[in-house]
Amino acid sequence: MRIAIHAYGTRGDVQPFVALSVALLAAGHEVQLAGPAPYAPLAVARSVPFHCLPPEMLNLIETREGKEAIAEGGGFLAGFKLLKHVRPLMEDLLRREWEAARDFAPDLIVYHPKSLASLHIAERLGCGAVLGSPLPISTPTSAFPSPVFPVRTLGPLNRLSHSLVVNGADLLFAGTIARWRESCLKLPGRPARRPRPSMTLYAFSRHIVPAPSDWPPDVHVTGAWFLDSPEWEMPSTLEAFIAGGEAPVYVGFGSMPGLDPEQLTEIVVSGLALAGRRGLLATGGGALSASLPTSTTMHLDEFPHDRVLPLTAMALHHGGAGTTMACARAGIPAAICPFMGDQPFWALRMRNMGVAPAKLARKHLSADRLARAIDAMDDPKMRERATTLANLVAQETGTATAVRLLERLGQDLGRSLS
Repeated sequence: MRIAIHAYGTRGDVQPFVALSVALLAAGHEVQLAGPAPYAPLAVARSVPFHCLPPEMLNLIETREGKEAIAEGGGFLAGFKLLKHVRPLMEDLLRREWEAARDFAPDLIVYHPKSLASLHIAERLGCGAVLGSPLPISTPTSAFPSPVFPVRTLGPLNRLSHSLVVNGADLLFAGTIARWRESCLKLPGRPARRPRPSMTLYAFSRHIVPAPSDWPPDVHVTGAWFLDSPEWEMPSTLEAFIAGGEAPVYVGFGSMPGLDPEQLTEIVVSGLALAGRRGLLATGGGALSASLPTSTTMHLDEFPHDRVLPLTAMALHHGGAGTTMACARAGIPAAICPFMGDQPFWALRMRNMGVAPAKLARKHLSADRLARAIDAMDDPKMRERATTLANLVAQETGTATAVRLLERLGQDLGRSLS
């Protein structure tokens, strides 16, 4: 099959789709991944054909206004505060996604929830569309509220919360999408009926979020789509640091913006010192500063989770879906300090599983609170539960399962598998 993959967002959004692309290519399919231009090297390094999409919407979170919106609340609040900037950029993104898919002429489109164009493009091209997501955000259920609502439950409103999120983006950009459908796709501005995917694939562990009983049969939890780096060579300085003492604490906040990186780094370094632990700090995303080195910490721009996390004792991170799955796979407890979006959801999930302490509120994070979280993660029972979870995650075959389901759908749609 010719499979177009459309992913938009930060690295945590795009990287799982690079992993899926690699698996599909290995299975003999033709693939084109369309994603934000900054992540082209991630795909090209693995021989995945990549079509660059404009990064301007991502750049908004690094602006002063974007950082302030996240600092004040994140999630929906941040989105609404930035809406006036997003709307002018959306039309260009929709157009560029259409150009990518039109020129590739796919049999099937696999898309991230942030790709608002994909279902409409599939309608225009007459091909199948599959939603792929690293979090359970697009299928209504009564089992739990939408992950963007930072609460344990909304009771009878759980299902409604999912519907609000699923429909929200289309409603916010209804006029832009209608104009784009007419001008680029040559379709009526409003579809005759709401488009929906042929199948949904959720790229997380079923042991962390089991499939609710009220999900339809075309929704599948495949396991996480991990992008491994067997070719990566560990720098000698990192190798020496890890070998030079007790296993360090990994600290990293992914692609989260630097709200006050010096202050956050000071808190982290002081908390590690209070707990008597060494730290390995990932500074590439900007939330942490590389300018405050100590004898018991090492700062690196970035490194592959699959190679380094198993060598650490525990983690402190932002609660992104990808980092959460990586820590679960590595078998380490992880304290989560959410910044925005679905991150409180993962903090609650891991806490309920007994492999994480209570979430750390970013606004109230202190050296003392961090030291107490580190001590909590040293509990033998928590470490044992983390090891048990890792053994379960290791049995899942996320990308292989996804490829198998996509091939089955291709057969159902009458597409060639070669």
